[in-house]
Amino acid sequence: YVPRYGGEYVTASWYGEKFHGRPTASGERYDMYGLTAAHKTMKFGTKLRVTNPDTDQSVEVTVTDRGPFIRGRDLDLSFGAAKEIGHLEKGVGKVWIEYLGRDMKYVKRVPFLSPGISGVLTVQVGSFADQENANRLKQGLDINYGNVHITTVQLEGKKFYRVRVGKFNSRDSAYSTAEKLADEGYNTIITSRN
Repeated sequence: YVPRYGGEYVTASWYGEKFHGRPTASGERYDMYGLTAAHKTMKFGTKLRVTNPDTDQSVEVTVTDRGPFIRGRDLDLSFGAAKEIGHLEKGVGKVWIEYLGRDMKYVKRVPFLSPGISGVLTVQVGSFADQENANRLKQGLDINYGNVHITTVQLEGKKFYRVRVGKFNSRDSAYSTAEKLADEGYNTIITSRN
């Protein structure tokens, strides 16, 4: 999804302290004072100019996360970005967004698929010690992908929650999904589904 040429109005909210320091869907840690945003479908690294029509103040943000997960909202600004344009008090409201391009450092590569992997495959997108972080990533992936699931594994006495996408019978179909996810900005590993 890319905003229309020239820009468009969307409904924006903001998120802050509750998520500060937690991993975003792109894998970066959320910095509530940074100039970032969450969107349901824009590729990570998408750069936007966001203008508050009430104050005429603008800020440039980079999409690094998925959300907002509340119906009727299109963009979730970081606390810092919302503060820059005087959107904190309002909380939720219309903003004007303009597409400024994409920071290509967010595009990931699919790692080499080791020959030993066979059988039914899946694409792993994240592994977390904190189940809430795994649930948030799954929620973001559910928007665009089917068959998103969380598996658990015990490693050295610690439980990890692995977020995985799909069930593939061929290496090609697993690779094709992994490539799409990597282009969007997710870290991927193709692995056996066990």
